[in-house]
Amino acid sequence: MMDLDYVLPLRWDDDSGLDELTAYLRRLGRSVRVIVVDGSPAALFDRHAHRWNGLVWHLRPDEDLGFANGKVNGVITGMRRADAEHVVIADDDVRYGEAELSRLDTLLEGADLVRPQNYFAPLPWHARWDTARTLLNRGFGADYPGTFGVRRSTFLKMGGYDGNVLFENLELIRTIRAHGGRECRPLDLYVRRLPPEPHRFWSQRVRQAYDDLAQPARMAFFLAVVPALAAGLPRRRSRKVLAGAAVSAGLAVGLAEIGRRRGGGRRVFPFTAALFAPVWLLERAVCSWLALAARLFRGGVPYAGHRMRTAAHSSRRLRARAQAAASGSLAARKPTRLCEPSQNGLAAERPQRHSATVARPGSMTAPS
Repeated sequence: MMDLDYVLPLRWDDDSGLDELTAYLRRLGRSVRVIVVDGSPAALFDRHAHRWNGLVWHLRPDEDLGFANGKVNGVITGMRRADAEHVVIADDDVRYGEAELSRLDTLLEGADLVRPQNYFAPLPWHARWDTARTLLNRGFGADYPGTFGVRRSTFLKMGGYDGNVLFENLELIRTIRAHGGRECRPLDLYVRRLPPEPHRFWSQRVRQAYDDLAQPARMAFFLAVVPALAAGLPRRRSRKVLAGAAVSAGLAVGLAEIGRRRGGGRRVFPFTAALFAPVWLLERAVCSWLALAARLFRGGVPYAGHRMRTAAHSSRRLRARAQAAASGSLAARKPTRLCEPSQNGLAAERPQRHSATVARPGSMTAPS
């Protein structure tokens, strides 16, 4: 068994995927120690405790944690219980193999955070659509996965990270960087992910676009697309607009194909996913305006029965917070102390499925 701990924050509203997840946890437990932090309702929690007895360490999120993003409560609880220096954090739809765990463990010898790349399997049409996002992100750098490898000493030294944000993965990355941590982005370390159900996919379009508020330049680009198209059509420039759109679509497919080929990605990403890049770009352009409207007029985007206002804190703000903490300033509070309702004005929540790519339990037993 590897000297590696695996933290799984979980909250389910039904158990239709329990058999599949239990089989995965059984396989996983042969290689690493597994900590499942379960915020499910009492009846489901008790059922999980019975099924996973002897397989994993199964517990509730710590009561002193009250972040608005319940997934962070689960992550911090798990990191508190971990013994190993190297820890895997993974959503409930992520499926590691022993080879991927071993590679991640090795990479953590020289990094504070390892950022693998996810791919969907099986691959229904909506997963191909969402894979276009992954490929475009890889064309510019790397995608944001549903799993990380983290050095526990670094995590505890920086005091965890702020869970009163929507895009908690970006918050974790930026917080580790702000504290001088080293990030490793192996583009050829692929970890399988189960696809979401179609209704889950559609319900997360605006929420995913809201994440871009934490990346202003990216958000500005998407906000410019629809006005640029609209400005040309009424002025008898429709042919030029259509020609420009065709060229842009070709460029999008080309960029997605670059992302598909990086790090040997052709072995896990099909070419058909790159063809969805123009469709995804248009979807994001429209949803970005809806996300901005939610921010300006509704106080944020719906999440776990509330509205989340902050996508993620800026790198500058997190660096300032880290510097204040290093200097011993009384104004600097560790993120794990920020458990009262924050600027979001939200109460504590149990861990929730956050990412648009996170499968609901029902999708774990059959392709969507």
